Amino acid sequence: MAQQLCINQGECHTGKFIALLSLGGLVTLGALFAFFTLEHHGHILTGMNNQIVWGLPHVFAVFLIVAASGALNVASIGSVFGKQVYKSRAPLSGMLALALLSGGLAVLVLDLGRPDRLIVAMTHYNFKSIFAWNMIFYNGFFAIVGLYLITLMDHNLKAWTKPIGFLAFFWRLSLTTATGSIFGFLVARAGYNSALFAPMFVIMSFAYGLAIFLVVQTTMYSWNGLTLDLAIRRRMKRLLAVFVGASLYFTIVFHLTNMYFAKQWEFERFILVDGGIYTTLFWVGQVFIGGIAPLGLLFVKRAPGEHAISFTVLAALLVVVGGICQMYVTIVGGQVFPLKMFPGHEVQSTFFDGVVNTYNPSIYEWLLAMGGISIAFLLTAFAVRVFKFMPQDDFSAMQMRRSTD
Repeated sequence: MAQQLCINQGECHTGKFIALLSLGGLVTLGALFAFFTLEHHGHILTGMNNQIVWGLPHVFAVFLIVAASGALNVASIGSVFGKQVYKSRAPLSGMLALALLSGGLAVLVLDLGRPDRLIVAMTHYNFKSIFAWNMIFYNGFFAIVGLYLITLMDHNLKAWTKPIGFLAFFWRLSLTTATGSIFGFLVARAGYNSALFAPMFVIMSFAYGLAIFLVVQTTMYSWNGLTLDLAIRRRMKRLLAVFVGASLYFTIVFHLTNMYFAKQWEFERFILVDGGIYTTLFWVGQVFIGGIAPLGLLFVKRAPGEHAISFTVLAALLVVVGGICQMYVTIVGGQVFPLKMFPGHEVQSTFFDGVVNTYNPSIYEWLLAMGGISIAFLLTAFAVRVFKFMPQDDFSAMQMRRSTD
């Protein structure tokens, strides 16, 4: 009985739960402090300038938004492709997707400088702008996934789960495509302007979202003193490995494509060789920590047990760290590289022409960035405590299916 109370909402670990909420609340208060400070004094207190307009808060915001789409992938595999193992995880997947998107959008709102302008963005749409399209996709994501969760948790609405699941599947792909297209459509920046950004963001969202889902799911099972079935662990571990490998593949193709064009050679040399912190974050953070190391942990065969779980969680955490590095290299690294106003011509002025820009995020930007993570954490912790989001596996049915295969 005590174990069931732990799984859902009882009084199990109340002290630890309150401590976690308090910690998350303190981080959120720090983000609010940074918001009000920047609202009063202006963005002069940040490391951003008229050359670097998207800073560290945008890095974390875009990462959370992309990861939100990927987190819903677990539910989509169950609803769209009919995999029973993933169906039982659909409620947790949908809830986590909404929490991550809320955290990411909260950072964007806090970093607008004039948050009241959000009302204009929500009521006046310029359909020639990819940013306007993203506003539609964000709002639609909340509505569709919210309805999807209702059909999952209300037995009277089960008939609607599959069609709404299909809609959520295609909507999240569109959302991530539009997010990647923000950079792909910016033709003025040498680091952007590539059609590969859209599919690359989609596959990276799969890796980031599944990695966060695995961490949350493992934490829930550990919190309740339960052990996830070995077959399920292996299946999700292999799926994460596939997504991480595909992300590395798209990274290689993206840079090889850039190197094919002579006009991109300078940018590729900057990112891959001479970019300082951006080169380090690319090779060490994105490629090794976010790609090679997780693949090594996931593919190396180990004895089943607690060590296998810990290595999978470690690989998932490395994927998250590598994803943040990737977003930093893409968003900030793409801006610090000199902007060519008149390609093919030499231009001389006193306005930083041909100069690699510098960017050092301030403490206020760090507070805002961490605030997005804390908001997603608080929403997830509260929802898991109050509602029945613990995956309920029918192991007897799974065993029967294994015996018949």
